[in-house]
Amino acid sequence: MRKILGWIRDHKRTAVRNRALRSILGVFFVLALTRCTPTGMAIGAGAEVGSAAMEERSFSDIVDDATIKTQTKGNFLFYSTELFVDVGVTVKEGRVFLTGSVRKPEARIEAVKIAWRSEGVKEVINEVQVEDDSSLLDAARDRWITTKLRVRITLDKQIRAVNYSIETVNRHVYLMGISQNSDELERVFGYLRSMPYVRRIISHVRLKNNPAAQKRRA
Repeated sequence: MRKILGWIRDHKRTAVRNRALRSILGVFFVLALTRCTPTGMAIGAGAEVGSAAMEERSFSDIVDDATIKTQTKGNFLFYSTELFVDVGVTVKEGRVFLTGSVRKPEARIEAVKIAWRSEGVKEVINEVQVEDDSSLLDAARDRWITTKLRVRITLDKQIRAVNYSIETVNRHVYLMGISQNSDELERVFGYLRSMPYVRRIISHVRLKNNPAAQKRRA
């Protein structure tokens, strides 16, 4: 039964890849013309703007969202073909929604890290599923850690929780996003250090006024 389900899953994945790969040449063309500059990305996103022109968002918001989407998908492609094919991107008012299915938790984390790199991103909502064989106990603990931290920073008025993405894999907590300042980030670290089960904290959070990622392990 597992072999049959595995074959069906692989067949579906292959079909999706075949459809998506047809768009890769087009993305390469756009990126080559624009050289991945913010202005060029807006030009390359013209089709997105045209299809969204009847929405309630302002025209400038539509252009910004289309630029973020094009830049994010382009960065996915530069990282790996699999990430480009397997992860879908939708952007609304600077909020990036990631969907799809990947084979490893590391790919899910990488998708979030890459999404945060695009200029103008306000929030990343990760709905990507992982086809992983981790034990139910490990998965339950990881979800507990992520949920517990999310609740704590959301209730803390000194933290802009919406600016953080949290991923937990085998009790290793990955933080991604933008911090208003170092004091805010330390408050997030403080909550994590007080929580059980957490093995390590890996931070890819960047400070608001510092474009470089603040990578840190604790």
